[in-house]
Amino acid sequence: MTLIKSISGIRGTIGGSPGEGLNPLSIVKFVSAYAAYIRNRSAAEGNRIVIGRDARISGEMVRNVAAGTLAGMGFDVVDIGMATTPTTELAVVTEKACGGIIITASHNPKQWNALKLLDEKGEFLGVQAGAQVLESAENESFAYVETGRLGKIIIDNRYKERHIAHILSLEAVDTDAIRAANFRVAIDCVNSVGGIVLPDLLYALGVKEIFKLHCNPHGNFSHNPEPLPENLTEISHLMTQAKADVGFAVDPDVDRLAIVCENGEMFGEEYTLVAVSDYILSRTPGNTVSNLSSTRALRDVTLRHGGRYHASAVGEAHVVDKMKETHAVIGGEGNGGVIYPACHYGRDALAGIALFLSHLAESRLKTSELRATYPSYFIAKKKIELTPDIDTDAVLDAVKAQFAGYETTCIDGVKIDFPDKWVHLRKSNTEPIIRIYSEARTRAEAEALADELIRTVRTISAR
Repeated sequence: MTLIKSISGIRGTIGGSPGEGLNPLSIVKFVSAYAAYIRNRSAAEGNRIVIGRDARISGEMVRNVAAGTLAGMGFDVVDIGMATTPTTELAVVTEKACGGIIITASHNPKQWNALKLLDEKGEFLGVQAGAQVLESAENESFAYVETGRLGKIIIDNRYKERHIAHILSLEAVDTDAIRAANFRVAIDCVNSVGGIVLPDLLYALGVKEIFKLHCNPHGNFSHNPEPLPENLTEISHLMTQAKADVGFAVDPDVDRLAIVCENGEMFGEEYTLVAVSDYILSRTPGNTVSNLSSTRALRDVTLRHGGRYHASAVGEAHVVDKMKETHAVIGGEGNGGVIYPACHYGRDALAGIALFLSHLAESRLKTSELRATYPSYFIAKKKIELTPDIDTDAVLDAVKAQFAGYETTCIDGVKIDFPDKWVHLRKSNTEPIIRIYSEARTRAEAEALADELIRTVRTISAR
């Protein structure tokens, strides 16, 4: 059994002995620590915390334990039931709550679950806040309230409709153009909450023909739930059979969006954000942000529109901080995560779908033709294992020194920007591993660059 604690929450496989898997004891301890932090630090005046969950089989159990613990800590719980991560984030703001807990392990298999923690703005806790929660959980520095101060649990199942209405209200969402395009759309919702909300969103946008895969939210995921090409063969085949114009695949909590072209080819997860950003920048010129391991194509598109591109450390909280700092009009991550501040500061596949369909409708292009308008890059993802006695930070410092003649960024490991390619090295926080991402104009060049850095790291670590 596995239990992983980090500043962004706690996740693990269900079951196991105390301290091993994600079980009721670990849930109680961690939720109690989070509630204590919220009690002491939240800027909200109310006494509510929102809970939403994806369709995982363990979701109801985790929800019951978490909700009861929050009530025991003196908070009223607004339970919005099965809901997407972005829906839960919006609910925190709407409820003027002190925070929120999303019960989801994102793209992990069904035996996993997790608690993702939000502040009163509906955004993920930052590094300092997350560290305080971890410390409180470790030290058990929290106390429960007496009978007269126990919280209550409020059930509210209306947030799916509210989320859809919020997206339809966005000025950049062109429902008239979408309706006029008469799109045929295929979707793969991997038997989670996407199956509840995506069809309703598409119908509300004006799509009349929808071809559904795995929309029954029973939590027995039909395939590996991470929306990568190797896991999306069914929707790829469906595209040509159904003569669909575009396909959308989401992960179990619907904050990542993969797009499939009419010919069954993948649009590319890195290019979800690129295409949506191109559309937004054509209407609202400004700056963009993605993390250091995302494609250079976003920078190219941003410059073409006269804006400035900025890179952040890896992680949604870091992207959001950089977006606020640079007043970015659009941003996100290359894993299919779109963050549109006019909607809210969180990755939102529903917003991504609405904006992409608006873009596709106004362009009057086929999905594959739209993809061809963007510069093509290829990313290689590798890792190198080191012995535990090696100082990983020192290795990264030596890599930086060796490539000092090139533009380097060190806010999250070391990223080296060459004129026509880049490579990013990051250390793992849990094991002696350096992850190496590289991007170039061809797959062979990207692989060669990653392999070159692997050889460099091995040479340095052997000294």
